[in-house]
Parts: sequence; C-alpha cells; structure tokens
Amino acid sequence: MATEKTAKAKAWALFDRIVENAAPEGEHTNPWVTAADGKRRYEPDYGTLCLLLGVPLSLKANTQSGVPALALDVWLSYELRRAGFGPDQTWPRPEHPRILPASVANLLKALPRDDATAVKKLLKKEGAMTGVTSASAKILGKNYLKQVDVIITDWSTGPELLISTKRMDSSFGKNAPNRIEESYGDAKNLRLRHPQAALGFVFGLSANALLEEPGTAEWLFDLLIKLGQEDDAYHATGLVLMEYSGASVIDDGEEPEQGVPEEPGVEPGDDVVPAADGDLEKAIAKLPKVKIRLDATPDELDPGRFLAAMVDRVLKATPVTMHKGARKRRAEPASS
Repeated sequence: MATEKTAKAKAWALFDRIVENAAPEGEHTNPWVTAADGKRRYEPDYGTLCLLLGVPLSLKANTQSGVPALALDVWLSYELRRAGFGPDQTWPRPEHPRILPASVANLLKALPRDDATAVKKLLKKEGAMTGVTSASAKILGKNYLKQVDVIITDWSTGPELLISTKRMDSSFGKNAPNRIEESYGDAKNLRLRHPQAALGFVFGLSANALLEEPGTAEWLFDLLIKLGQEDDAYHATGLVLMEYSGASVIDDGEEPEQGVPEEPGVEPGDDVVPAADGDLEKAIAKLPKVKIRLDATPDELDPGRFLAAMVDRVLKATPVTMHKGARKRRAEPASS
C-alpha cells in the first residue's frame, strides 16, 4: 500500500504540473475548430496526452498502482475543461482534493479569505474530510455501485456525464475478453439508472497489440465500436492507441479487489496528496516519448469524435441557461 501511495503521489505531482503548463493560470485553448470543409470538429490536445501517458512509464508504475489508467482520467477531465466546463465541475479536479462537491466549492468562494484558507488547508490534509473529498467516486447504477473515472455531477442535476476508462498494455488475448465483458455490464447498469447522462467509455491500448496479436486487436476494435452504437450501452466509445518509444512496458497484472462498499458516494481512505520530488520540469523533459496512433484508430473510435459526442450530449440534455462557457466555446470555433 505504501508503494502504491508513493507512486500515485509522484504521479499526481507530475500530472498537475503538465496540466498547469498546458493551461497557464487556468486559460485553456478552445478545442473546437472549423475544418476546411466548413464543419465543426473537436481537436484534442494530443501533446498533453502524450506527456501524461509518459508519467507511468517513467515511474515504472504497473496496473495495480492505478497510475496508468489515471493518466487517461486526468487527460479527459482536462479536455472537458478545454471544452468550457468549470474546474470544479469536472472530476478529477486539477488540484487536490480531486473530488469536491459543487456546494463545498461554492462555499469556499463565499467565505472570507482567512476562513477559506483554513478550510482549504483542512481539505488538502490527507484523509481529513472523509465523505466530503476523495480521489475516486462510485455511482449507484441500476443494480450495483460502479466506480466512474471522469464525472460531471451535482446534487441538483444528478450525473450529467459519466466516463469509464480501461487500459491494456500486455497479455492482450488473455485480458481483452474480460475487459469487454466488464464494460458491457457496466454500461447497462449505469444507463438504466441515469438515462439522461452522457455515458462514455475510453479504452487505452498499447499499439504493440497490432503486431503481437492483430486478430485480437481487430476483434477488440469491432466490439468497442458496437459498444458505442447499441441502445442500451454507451453513447460513445473512444480508443487511445499508444505507441511507446524504446522498451518501455507497463505490467498488466490482476487489478486489486475493490470489495463491496457500504454506501454510494466518495471512497474513503484512498486519497493521495501530491508530493513533488526534485525538479518537476526536468522530470517532464525526460519523460519517455509516447505517440498516439491515429492512423490505426478506426474513425468510429477517434478521441476527437468521442469528446465531441460527450460534450454535445451534455449540452443537449440541459437548458441553455446551464454550461454557458461550454456553449460559447462550441459556438465560436477557431479556424483549423
């Protein structure tokens, strides 16, 4: 457990600095662009994604640490902020604590400066506010609780966006069927209780699968596409096909047992306070190189298409008086 916490703490420090560098002072670039054909499309920040994906490689963090999948979660939340959703609306947040109810965030903004500083200090203390803040959250589906990796939710609206992520970096033939079976069940469980929420699934896959087990990769792509097309599954699915430089490999072992939580909501006792070791900028500069293989990604699973579908779904399901920042950004795309 100590090793896992150390890996996560180091990873969060690097993740936070990468995201901060990508959006200085919280100023995000607009992801919406107008293509040469006049159509609006979503252009993800793949440069930031490649840096985030390099963190678990640099730390040699295996699947059990949770760091490899966390890189995708951080990027997706960052992209939703680029789309115009607020830093307190999208979880995980760009700073500790990663999950903070909107009512608590609004309270902090309303408090006098000294009081707000004191409360923020308490919130950032590891394990201090169990039940209020956490690193992860579980949402009640039709029949069981499901940890959802990227969320937009509030008590007044219920879940508006729920994105689950999974990664597979090795043992493709062995692990692929289990990942797909889990995803089908999770989709139906969440969709039946939260039909208005934008429900998405993103799969991170090592490009080694294309060479080592091309048949498995083709089968996986086909099922991922179908997951995003069926009425009782996800509204959209996406694929992040990752190619690593050198001999960098992430060990895919058995994921730790989560147990049965007693009640829905935030998970207690699992948060990690970022710990900066050494010069973060130097560490970022030395991160292993990662390339996103868009050339081998089916159009139906393109990350830009996926993010556009998620944003459009949220805005379509809410009145025009909500999410004004996201609506403005989508209505004013830049030229590509």
